[in-house]
Amino acid sequence: MIENGGYRFTVKVGKPKDPEAAKNGTSAGKRAAFKCLMSGTPIPYDYIRDEGQAGRMGARLMAIVAEGPRGRVYLPPTPEHERIAREAKPTWKPETPLAPDPRALWTPPYGLTTYGDLFTPRQLVALTTFSDLVGEAMERVRRDALAAGLPDDGVPLRDGGTGAQAYAEAVGVYLAFALSKQADLGNSLCGWEPIAQCPRHLFGRQAIPMVWDFAEGNPLGSSSGAWIVFIDGIVKAFAKAFELVPSSASGRAHQADARTQNVSADKIVSTDPPYYDNIGYADLSDFFNVWLRRSLRPVFPDLFATLAVPKAEELVATPYRHGSKEKAEQFFLDGMTQAMHRLAEQAHPAFPVTIYYAFKQSESETDEGTSSTGWETFLDAVIRAGFAISGTWPMRTERGARSIGIGTNALASSIVLVCRPRPADAPTATRREFVQALKAELPPALAELQKANIAPVDLAQAAIGPGMAVYTRYARVLDAEGRPVSVREALALINATLDEALAEQEGDFDADTRWAIAWFEQHGFGEGEFGVAETLSKAKNTSVEGMVEAGILESRRGKVRLLKPDELPADWDPERDARPTVWEAVHHLVRALETGGERAAADLVRKLGSHAEIARELAYRLYTLCEHKNRAAEALSYNALVQSWPELVKLARLGTSHEQPELFSKEN
Repeated sequence: MIENGGYRFTVKVGKPKDPEAAKNGTSAGKRAAFKCLMSGTPIPYDYIRDEGQAGRMGARLMAIVAEGPRGRVYLPPTPEHERIAREAKPTWKPETPLAPDPRALWTPPYGLTTYGDLFTPRQLVALTTFSDLVGEAMERVRRDALAAGLPDDGVPLRDGGTGAQAYAEAVGVYLAFALSKQADLGNSLCGWEPIAQCPRHLFGRQAIPMVWDFAEGNPLGSSSGAWIVFIDGIVKAFAKAFELVPSSASGRAHQADARTQNVSADKIVSTDPPYYDNIGYADLSDFFNVWLRRSLRPVFPDLFATLAVPKAEELVATPYRHGSKEKAEQFFLDGMTQAMHRLAEQAHPAFPVTIYYAFKQSESETDEGTSSTGWETFLDAVIRAGFAISGTWPMRTERGARSIGIGTNALASSIVLVCRPRPADAPTATRREFVQALKAELPPALAELQKANIAPVDLAQAAIGPGMAVYTRYARVLDAEGRPVSVREALALINATLDEALAEQEGDFDADTRWAIAWFEQHGFGEGEFGVAETLSKAKNTSVEGMVEAGILESRRGKVRLLKPDELPADWDPERDARPTVWEAVHHLVRALETGGERAAADLVRKLGSHAEIARELAYRLYTLCEHKNRAAEALSYNALVQSWPELVKLARLGTSHEQPELFSKEN
């Protein structure tokens, strides 16, 4: 509400008069950033950054959320509540600066340059109070442990103690876990979760983003953001995790430099290495370190000897730390090669080393084809270390509900590289021999991956395994001039062979579908010229008129376009279709899945019978085309169809089974 030369916030219930304006709020677009509440004037980001860095960016209370008899109650703010919020006076705040990493840490340009700046005054009061109480709790637990008969041996937890002091320090560690949760859900970057109606924790992804409106939970309450909720969550998690573990069992963790360690000698090794420059582990760890150090420095003095997390030896390619992208890449390559070489020379002879990798590899187009600096550098290190890749195991490890996975084509699986030391007498091959081996071995490997129902978004990633298995079986691959074929060029050749293999699967499709694929690659669901469409139809042994009759195409006023899934008839039955096509089947499945859910799609799978598998092959092909053309929305639909396939088949089998006629003729 704008009044008396200022503004205030109020709460209204019901549908807004202008839903679109309400949805957009004060956003003025990407370039202009926001609109002024008072004048409507666009405010550019540069101005906001300048004001933030000058210390003139503040916060206003927008609403109060209370617990009512039937759920949440939303109330307008009052001057008294704002005054109380501003009266908090913390006695300490962390002054550790955020690293200058614009990829993961977005707040410094707006004046929030230290970790203490990420919390409101009363959040700092709560966190420092809980932090101080961890020490008091440890002393109380030690006294109770002595009274219960535990020995007063004075041996601390860090030295393997099992007496009263070590027990108290162990409890302190668990309380510090709750303190970390308190920091994650008790800062000024926590958004509001509208469905659950509670604050959303900061680390929905591995970054500290800039947030323009935030929710502040009550640490002394009983809802999200409350200390007791964190304690209860930790207790339940540990109770479940250790319900089959005897109380006498003990666990140990050892930290060692991966480049020089001896831990892996004659062991079965499965490792999840850093993903090049994808995550700044150490920089992000400082967010928690500033609070853990305050509580646990007496327990682990060596671990918390430094004010911030040590970073110099962290094996990630961070340009700001090494001076340039090239130097960061070289640092990563050298370090990863040393670490992998150590694993290779100590590997157990009877078992492979398995390496998890979930970094999407198709990053950039180069003169040599599609490649990725992250994948290229990592694989280069693995090969230099003396490993040969003998296979890949796609494993479903990525939760679809994580922030980065919601509504995106994010990876659904980790790819496990299966590695063994390369034989000393490995042969040398020419580039032609390498390509011939790829063309012979990659298509059947691709078929196996599809048979295992790997998500289309993961297919290019998974295909690297069989491709690199060919590349790494040789000591070297040489081009026509005798120069080694680089990992980058090998990856480009693998991707090109993958595209060829997918294209060759088109031979299983009917003529109408082959035409639709070619048209879709150029136009998507957009319009094109009738003459061009008719010429293409002759090459594919079909006709525009026939495809209009088949129900996949619209032709009018000299223009032609493919029908979108939501334009297809909801009562389509493949058994009664006089001219059924694989194209039609896929898009009816997409329509059914998106509008009627898995049961509706499963009913179509049942009606399609054995021909449903051909439709799934087409979904893979269309996903690949969409990814190359940056058509994210369509790609998401095809990826979702394949990912749902096991459940669709399962539900279809529960229905009435009967023989299906030959639906898709290659002659139509």
